[in-house]
Amino acid sequence: MQKFDAIIIGSGPNGLAAAITLQQQGLRTLLFEGADTIGGGMRTKELTLPGFRHDVCSAIHPMALASPFFRSLPLAAFGLSFIKPDYAAAHPLHNGETGLLYHSLAETVRGLGADGEAYRRLVEQVIVHWDELAPDIMGPLSLPKHPLRLARFGLDALQPASWTAKRFTTAKAKALWAGMAAHGIQPLSNWTTSAIAIVLSAIGNKYGWQIPVGGSQSIADALLRYYQSLGGEVQTDYWLQDIRELPPHQVLLCDITPRQLLQLKGTGLTAGYRRRLQRYRQGMGVFKVDWALAEMTPFKDLRCQQAATVHLGNTYAEIAEGERLGHLGKRVERPFVLFSQQSAFDPGRAPQGRHTGWAYCHVPQGSTVDYTALIEDQVERFAPGFKDTILARHTFSPAQLEQYNPNYVGGDINGGIMDITQLYSRPILALNPYRTSVENMYICSSSTPPGGGVHGMCGYQAARKALKEHFGIVVNGWSAGQ
Repeated sequence: MQKFDAIIIGSGPNGLAAAITLQQQGLRTLLFEGADTIGGGMRTKELTLPGFRHDVCSAIHPMALASPFFRSLPLAAFGLSFIKPDYAAAHPLHNGETGLLYHSLAETVRGLGADGEAYRRLVEQVIVHWDELAPDIMGPLSLPKHPLRLARFGLDALQPASWTAKRFTTAKAKALWAGMAAHGIQPLSNWTTSAIAIVLSAIGNKYGWQIPVGGSQSIADALLRYYQSLGGEVQTDYWLQDIRELPPHQVLLCDITPRQLLQLKGTGLTAGYRRRLQRYRQGMGVFKVDWALAEMTPFKDLRCQQAATVHLGNTYAEIAEGERLGHLGKRVERPFVLFSQQSAFDPGRAPQGRHTGWAYCHVPQGSTVDYTALIEDQVERFAPGFKDTILARHTFSPAQLEQYNPNYVGGDINGGIMDITQLYSRPILALNPYRTSVENMYICSSSTPPGGGVHGMCGYQAARKALKEHFGIVVNGWSAGQ
């Protein structure tokens, strides 16, 4: 039987990142994937009608170009390219105004009028010093490389979004801020919810919220091609039940959640570590809808048609209340909806003259409520006539999302709630949260720092630890193997 230096379970962005990082150092690695195609949350399929290509999970990728690890890879040479829409995000309100996140700090500041300078003070330092801040923001707890810069960021980032929103005076700025913070999928009154709003806004101004040509599968395919060019091996369509079924290996990295790790047989995890994993908390789930559309979505403000993502939630108060109710396990009548129409920028996603639509909302963990009508009502609210453009639809409930990808426990796409108690202490509080109680077994999913998103940093950080602890290889910076 063949012997490997490392085996990686799961081919989402973090599993692929871990496999690449190890393979870059000349190790012999094998990547296992349970599904018949690689990608995890980065897959694109015809979910509705022939010729309509939908992003099954992730669609818009603000962190893909901001990720220090991804930016170190020659992915363009392996077929990956991005499209930058005119606006990163748009947030229409019932009063006729629209908050816009431009691909420019200056334009965003101008667009926010009286609140422009308050916005600048929140995000400018992150934009200017992202390269210095990224290693600390996108890694485990450690001695910061730039402590003063990180402390300045932390003074704002640790606050609840409900506090930082008070720095704005207009409904438009408050609403735009609420939409950014709501990407954290938790009540806006929670500590650290300002962090996601600051980072996503700053990244939008610095890199843009970009769309991969051909769909999210293109990111996975480029990562895979690069990995294989280094000599990495892949096996798909194999759901692992017992790690004793694996070929001989020196280290094992698992791009799976704590729940799945606990279900694996033959791990040898200690009772104490198991108890700590059992205390890990999942976050809210999502309900997702994909549409085949006859035409562009008829937003009242046509600028929304040129935004990578449209936040549909109206005012700050409405969004905050919806996130609060969802967190409490209650039905939300007017959910915060994240909407995108990738075919407006990438015509290969739909037949000529037709379009795709993609949207999801946050719902209680494991909810069984059908939110299709509520989501469509929210789109119709800001785009009258939208329902008349629907040719076909496909829905994913939280349970169906978990069935499709077991990492989405109860529909939780972030691998666990990212509140102050689990922002860095995921899945447990430890200086090395990636290593399990078994010396040669690591967890590298979004249930580890820095959490959810298509950035590969969880896998990269876990692989760095494994390289140092088992092979004596120290990887610093972001250009290993280049």
